[in-house]
Amino acid sequence: MEGTPQNLAPDTYDRILAGAALILLAAVTAALIRGHAEWGKVPPFIWAHIATIYIAVTLTPIMLLRRRGDRLHRRLGWGWGSAMFLTALFSFAIRLNDPGRLSWIHLLSVLTLTQIPIIVWSARNHKVRLHRQSVRGMVTGALIIAGAFTFPFERLMGRWLFG
Repeated sequence: MEGTPQNLAPDTYDRILAGAALILLAAVTAALIRGHAEWGKVPPFIWAHIATIYIAVTLTPIMLLRRRGDRLHRRLGWGWGSAMFLTALFSFAIRLNDPGRLSWIHLLSVLTLTQIPIIVWSARNHKVRLHRQSVRGMVTGALIIAGAFTFPFERLMGRWLFG
């Protein structure tokens, strides 16, 4: 693994990210429960986006806190990476503020679509440091920070959770 054995155990940053993912998961779950009366008004492509991100957020703390490098880690990793990739693809159908135009948030989707292949490549080629840095970057930016921005500004999750 890049010449020298590396500690694969979760560190403090992994635990912080896992905790943040659990908080985000709890907030999304609460929002979904509170918003059940409006579920029928939500277009299918938004449900697809919510479903894939829910899978990724659910898998994140598991992936960050459990043993790494084994068969289960690889299988869960494929599920996490696929969910992230699909989430990014589905986001291009979401253009609520200005139909027909993409917004700045779609830059995260482009980043995700480019990072997931790097994450897979680095794992398959035992580039542990690159893999870990790339995953942490995706979790920090595309999950935690982007996820936090789904709650303010009169967005769907925010309306359901706080409305």
